[in-house]
Amino acid sequence: MKVTIYTDGSSLGNPGPGGYGVILRYIDPKGKTHNRELSGGFQNTTNNRMELLAAITGLEALIRPCEVDLYSDSQYLVKAFNEHWIDSWVEKGWKRGANHEVKNADLWKRLLEAAKPHQVTYHWVKGHAGHPENERADALAVEAASQENLPQDPGFE
Repeated sequence: MKVTIYTDGSSLGNPGPGGYGVILRYIDPKGKTHNRELSGGFQNTTNNRMELLAAITGLEALIRPCEVDLYSDSQYLVKAFNEHWIDSWVEKGWKRGANHEVKNADLWKRLLEAAKPHQVTYHWVKGHAGHPENERADALAVEAASQENLPQDPGFE
């Protein structure tokens, strides 16, 4: 099955109350297209951390192996995979640059685990250009932040 995931994080201040939004788009075995919206919120975090959580949430919602196109406006997240930064971090024992610890290593490890059963291609969406799904994901993130919801396991239908 082919799935497209659009992610976004919004922090309303950095650090500060935050949230993330995720849009899952997929076609079921009967050929019908579905959009599944997921969101969560939490306190005192950063945009990059929220973008990681959004990507993790999208991937963890998939219960069967899928071909995934993941769109993120986080250049950091996309470059970690497309420019093989993450491979270097793993090889160095989760160190980067001048032997500094990788920030949010627990989330990067969780993202790698969530991506493992899938064939994932990471795409950078500069300023959401041409992707209204990213705008909607951003709206979900802002809504989650304003409600200060806790992340929940979204499941997958």
